[in-house]
Amino acid sequence: MELLVKNGRVIDYTSDFVGDIYINNGIIEEIGYNLQKDCDILDAKGYVVTPAFVDLHSHFRDPGLEYKEDIKTGSRAAVRGGYTTVNLMGNTKPVCSDMRTVNYVVNKAKEIGLVDAYQTVSITRDLQGKDISHLEKIDDSVKCISDDGKGVNSDRIMHDAMVVANKRNFVVMSHAEDEEITPISTRLSENMMTERDITLAKFTGCHLHLSHVSTKEAMKDIIEAKKEGFNITCEVTPHHIALTGENLYKVNPPIREAEDVDYIINAIRKGYVDAIGTDHAPHSKEDKEKGACGISGIETSFSVCYTKLVKEGNLTINKLSEIMSKNPADILNINKGKISIGYEGDLAIIDLDNKYTVDSQKFHSKGKNTPFNGMELYGTVIKTIRAGKIVFQNM
Repeated sequence: MELLVKNGRVIDYTSDFVGDIYINNGIIEEIGYNLQKDCDILDAKGYVVTPAFVDLHSHFRDPGLEYKEDIKTGSRAAVRGGYTTVNLMGNTKPVCSDMRTVNYVVNKAKEIGLVDAYQTVSITRDLQGKDISHLEKIDDSVKCISDDGKGVNSDRIMHDAMVVANKRNFVVMSHAEDEEITPISTRLSENMMTERDITLAKFTGCHLHLSHVSTKEAMKDIIEAKKEGFNITCEVTPHHIALTGENLYKVNPPIREAEDVDYIINAIRKGYVDAIGTDHAPHSKEDKEKGACGISGIETSFSVCYTKLVKEGNLTINKLSEIMSKNPADILNINKGKISIGYEGDLAIIDLDNKYTVDSQKFHSKGKNTPFNGMELYGTVIKTIRAGKIVFQNM
């Protein structure tokens, strides 16, 4: 399979030029000007061509909660948002604590053929916070372990899991929440658990990734650990950089205050934030009305980030590409995230000038739960390409 993308404004974490990209057998084989090939041609004149986005943090709810989302609808939502790679959380039903569930998800995503899916395994068996013996039977295809949805409250269990992760080269993704403290203060809960997990990561030497960082205090601790040279990365969500007010919309961790948003955006600008993680968390209308936490966010992620970070002058578009494509691909250790010869031919074609109003009823996701409904945003994904094949088009 061959595809020649011509005349686009090619942007990744270092590049910004008008040119052509030739993809052969799924791999970028040639980059230049006025390339001539006898194959399918996509004229991207007037549009931006970026590496497709990589999401370190998504919930596709399959198996067991398919009324909220399934792998097909989640994949369709992802490519509509410009994503061709997703790292899926394990708080499904059953919880992903074994290779049978991992293989079910990965194989189903392969059959659908829209995205490359990596399945995260729970740190503790069935998210019970007590037993990590199942990790011995997890094979090396797994990239990350996480009890996302809840924190690992036992210091000893988290320590032991990090020791295993360090030996097995797993990334430990921390949902930093001390559930005993949450009823007192969600801010204190996140800050205390962030500090604890960083301390344990320093001691064990594992790669710790802090998910959905939302407070300035947590970010300060992360920055200090990074300055000290420890193997610590972090992500922030689109909603935590674009919204303020804890009671605005129910998510976990909550939407924070303006001073937190300002601090986090400044941390992004200075290079301390590694990735945008959507924390795509679709729910049924009934579950959301009952108080379920989460935003269906993978379809609006780029637009929210581009509008808030680039259009408002907080960030260059190259830096946005770095935290949405290059860095998350590096964390997963996959051959994506750059427009460079030898890298996988996963691209997003974007109309940066298009201003649109979010209409959640048009989401490809089953989840219509979003505080961005009715908001005006810039940047529309026109086409998404995976391995040289167009998997989404809106033109």
